[in-house]
Formats: sequence, C-alpha cells, structure tokens
Amino acid sequence: MTVMSWDEWARHDATALAAEVRAGRVTPRELAEQVAEGVARFNPKVNAVIEVFADTLANPDTDHPNKEGALYGVPMFLKDLGSGLRGRTQDSGSGLMRGTVLKATDPVIENFLHAGLVPLGRSSTPEFGLTFDTLTKYDGEVTVTRNPWNLGRTSGGSSGGSGVAAATGIVPLSMSSDGGGSTRYPAAFCGLVGLKATRGRVPQPLMRNEYGSRVSIEGVVSRTVRDTAAVWEYLTRIPNGGSFIHMGPPRVSYLEAIRHEPGRLRVGLAIGRWGRAPHPDPEVVARVREVATVLEGLGHTIDEVDDGAMCDWSALWSGFIAIWVGATLRFGMMAQEKGLNEEDLERLLNPMTWRHYLQAKQFTVAEVFRMMNDNNTVTRQFGSFMNRYDLLLAPTCAVRVPPANGPYSLLAEEDLDVWINRLVDAARYTIPANETGLPTISIPAGLDSEGLFYGNFTGEDLLLRLAAQLEQARPEWSGARPGVHVAA
Repeated sequence: MTVMSWDEWARHDATALAAEVRAGRVTPRELAEQVAEGVARFNPKVNAVIEVFADTLANPDTDHPNKEGALYGVPMFLKDLGSGLRGRTQDSGSGLMRGTVLKATDPVIENFLHAGLVPLGRSSTPEFGLTFDTLTKYDGEVTVTRNPWNLGRTSGGSSGGSGVAAATGIVPLSMSSDGGGSTRYPAAFCGLVGLKATRGRVPQPLMRNEYGSRVSIEGVVSRTVRDTAAVWEYLTRIPNGGSFIHMGPPRVSYLEAIRHEPGRLRVGLAIGRWGRAPHPDPEVVARVREVATVLEGLGHTIDEVDDGAMCDWSALWSGFIAIWVGATLRFGMMAQEKGLNEEDLERLLNPMTWRHYLQAKQFTVAEVFRMMNDNNTVTRQFGSFMNRYDLLLAPTCAVRVPPANGPYSLLAEEDLDVWINRLVDAARYTIPANETGLPTISIPAGLDSEGLFYGNFTGEDLLLRLAAQLEQARPEWSGARPGVHVAA
C-alpha cells in the first residue's frame, strides 16, 4: 500500500513532498517505499534504475540526510558515475569498474545530503558517460535505458537513467552530470529541466579538479524549475581547497531569484550550423523559433545571430574533441591498478570506448598544448560575444530524439572519426558550454524539442528566472506526461 495514490504522487514535486514531511503528513520511509514500488512496477519497461539500496529503504536516515534541510526526506537516485557515496557500488557503466565499492563520499553528495535528500539507489549511465545513448553491456548482456515517451527511442545521456526516473514520475528529481550535454540531453529528450552551471560553481569529485577535467559539472534533472533552484541552493558549497577555480558564493539566492520576473532581456537566437557541416533538423529549428515568439510576447527582444561571429569554431571543435578523447587515456592506468593488461581492457570496454582509448594513446605533448590554447581562444571569444546579449537561445540537440541503441551507441563497430563526428554534429549546441564554462539550461518547449539558454558567466540565477517565467507562461510544456508514467 502506497502512502499516496499515483495521481496524487505525480502532482507533488520535491518541494511539495518535503513540505508533506515537515507537516508530519508523510514520513521519509513512506516516500522511499512509494519510490521502491514505482521502480518495481515501471523500471522493467525503461531500465532506468540499477539498484535500490535495501538499508536506505528500511531506514532513510542511513546516510544521515540533514533533517533541517529544505528537501529532507525526498528520495533521489545517484547517477552511477562521478561523485559517489561511501560504501556504495559504482560501476560507471563499465565492465572495467564493475563492482567497485567507493571509499569516500564526494562533496556533491555531501551537498545533496545537506539539502536533506535521500540517496535511495543508482541510476543508469553509458560507459564512462561517453555518449547520450544510455545502455550498458555486462557479461554479454545489453541493457538499454528507454525513453518513456517512446520506448524505441533513447532517453538521452549520459544521465539517461536519472532523466527517465524523473520523467516517469518515480522520483521528482535525480542526480546528473554534464561533460558535453549529459544533464541537458535527458532533460531535452524526456521533458525536464536541466541546468549546467558555470565551470567551478560545483565541487568536483575528490579524485578530480577543473584543471584535469574542465568540461564536466554535476547537478540534477527535475520536473520543475523551483525544484532545480531548491537543490542548487545547496550544490554550490565547495570545501576549502576543493576547486582550482574560486567562484565565491552565488550572487543571489536561486529560490529568491525565481520569485522575480527577469525583466526585459535581449536574447540572441542562434540556430545556425555552429561550425558543423549538417544543417540542424528543421522541426527542431521550428520549435526553437516558437520559443522565441513566446519570448517576444513576454516583452523580450530577439536578435537572430550570425554564428560565424561567435567564435573560431574549428578551434572549439578541435579543443573539445581532444580533451573528450584524450581523457580516456586514464583507462589504461585504471586497468593497471586492477592488475589487468590491455587484452583485458579491450575485452571489458565497449567497442567505441576502446577506440577512444587507442586514439588517446597517440596524443602528443604538442597536441595537448594546442588543445589548451584552443580552449583559451574560444572561451575568451564567447565571453566577448556574450557581452552583446543577456541570454542566447538555441536548440538543445541538432537532431530529433534518436533510436535507443542506435547511431550514438558505444556498441557501434565503425571508425572513431565517423562516430565522434556524428556525435558532435548532433551535440553542437550543448558542447560549447562545456568547453567555455558558460552556464546553460534546457527547459521543456513542447513535444520533440527543447529550448536551450546560454547565460553569461556566473549567471545561473538569470537562467532560472527566465525558465520560471516560461514555465508559468506555457504550463503545458512542462506539465505533459509520457505514456510510461506512474499516473498513466
């Protein structure tokens, strides 16, 4: 017996569930049991949840969530990659890391716990987050995470399991991370809110820093803007010595920010090719133009951008692909630490992941310095360009939602250059935020497409303000439910 009907459950976001706990109308254990029931009923269709922690289900205070936190008692899932929780298994979507038990709790997870959130289990991710098609292959068995809107389509990734868990209504929000769009793609493909903050805004895992991993930043996917703002009130706490980039605290409270209109904004509409050969899908472009029309109706000024003036696109793509592929060199060191040789590594990695690693082994010191120079060039160019606008509006993805285990799958057997250029063509609108460190947010904008907004450095509050305004102006965009849903 669940504590709420599923229709009632679906009407509660995390903020509302936490209010029920504070009022004494429900308990954290009852919320956890409802989530576990949702997993049992719906996860076999979508393969979003890897594990429910039995001890946390029995006692949601197992990992000591802060009872004074604004979201105390609300269950969430931890992405099976990146920041993790001491004593829990983290496979990172890979046979190489299968069964790894974490020895420490990372700062982002400490922040979730400080908010009062209850990590109830793990959500699926592709191997090391290297694509936006979420699937895993262990011991020859392929498990594909499926989109609740259309089970033949991908959920996005690499935070695909978290996106599906939230979109189906099993939980109101779930952990994500974003190294090339991995928060924003599940948001886009599943109809959620996905904020990728400014580089340095969130603490990195204990074994990493921005110097070695400039593109990735962690967060959440959620169903409402206020839930995203509520979590981000806590996510920005960085322990002393925990960041190479000293951001300082956010300039305003995110929850306070969304209580106010954003004012009249100058918005650049950027729907060109962004230095890639294929044109974006015309239906995607049409949806983004509709968002621009809504913004004009709200009093904002829209200025269509010549993307040739934005940056040196060849430098951006060269720099990003270099760090994206080059970072996989660490897989060799990880294998050595486990006493494995390269034959073992090839056997344990997905075919396309292995090809990343082989290419990374060919990198020279000169190429590394070129990559660093390219990053400096395009970051400064984007900074100068963004001085002209309050925000930039673009599609989240250049293509419509692809098939699950389709052309972006790491199980593909083809040349790396062919595969990665296809990936970058599709992800052209999200990747620049990772390469330059700019904040962006993906928000629902109707079926089959989302709107992606770039803000200026440190400008998460303005992105959330505009997202809240659009959520109120077009509630049907964020209120739609997929066919696979707890209340369907």
